[in-house]
Amino acid sequence: MRIRLSASNRGIALIIVMISIFVLTMLAAGFAYSMKVEMKLARHASNETELQWLGRSGVEYCRWILVQQASCPAEPYDAMNQTWAGGAGGPCSTNEVLAGVEKEIFLNNGSFTWKITDLESKMNINTANEAMLQQAMILMGVGPADTAPVVNSILDWIDPDDNKRMDGAENAYYESLEPSYSAKNGPIDDISELLFINGIAPELYWGPASSNSPPSAILERMTRMSRRNQVNVPMVGLVDLFTPVSSGRININTASAEVLQLIPGVDQLVAESIVAGRQGEWDPSGLTGPYRNVGEVRRIPEVNMIVQRSIEQFCDVRSRTFQAEVTATVGGSTRTFYAILVRPTPRDCQVINFYWRY
Repeated sequence: MRIRLSASNRGIALIIVMISIFVLTMLAAGFAYSMKVEMKLARHASNETELQWLGRSGVEYCRWILVQQASCPAEPYDAMNQTWAGGAGGPCSTNEVLAGVEKEIFLNNGSFTWKITDLESKMNINTANEAMLQQAMILMGVGPADTAPVVNSILDWIDPDDNKRMDGAENAYYESLEPSYSAKNGPIDDISELLFINGIAPELYWGPASSNSPPSAILERMTRMSRRNQVNVPMVGLVDLFTPVSSGRININTASAEVLQLIPGVDQLVAESIVAGRQGEWDPSGLTGPYRNVGEVRRIPEVNMIVQRSIEQFCDVRSRTFQAEVTATVGGSTRTFYAILVRPTPRDCQVINFYWRY
């Protein structure tokens, strides 16, 4: 007896076959993607050791550059036009040592690129006084109502006691949060700690131009104030002005105009004049190029005797603390390493921290 399928049954069977093929295809694609991910992870794992050694080699290369730069008697300062900062180089760049510095170094099966940042181009958050913190708030366009809680909370976070300042915050406040935590009551080790402090919203940390967070009430008040006063608020945040690791002095050859305005007596005009005055190549007259000593700021007409004394109190032309950023590549694996370098003398540069982020 022959069984005949109707047209509708044949259509259903075809649909079932097509669904089965689609499901099997998706399973095969998922399996292939999973295998690709597994192979990539295995490749990264096999390259892990070599990546770390490349990262450490890059840090040593940065140490060597900083020592060579500081050992040159023709440049008793650190400036943005020098080799370590990626500049064209000053008088010392013509010697055979620094002239051979390359931005990408190839070793064995991999390579690394490097970048050195002067941490003393910013003010040390742990040594900044109340007036400097208040000036930072004014510089960012923060109103008086928002300034006091932020400034006093930063000072409460750093000081060793649990005595709360007016509008500040200590353990009682932080332990009431969910999740709860304690006040540091000690020096800030990483600038991102500021995000844990009462009153510091992401836009204060990153700056108004940041897209890392949605607009908040503080940002709206900052915008309204700048419009009402018809002034341009610098697009900077606390992360652009402060660092947790430095000698405590600001390098006038590497600091931005915004950072220089943290110094008592230095307004926008003076700060921008100082930055403009360090441009170009140094000449024996001492009227152009990087400042060879802090006293040379007197060549700027906008700097009077009072401002000069204030600059001499808080600034220097030689930096001692740097951050090395080394990006290592082996095969298809890449990782970025960071190191804090301290150079107490021209011929001594030490690594005090070495880390990486996944």
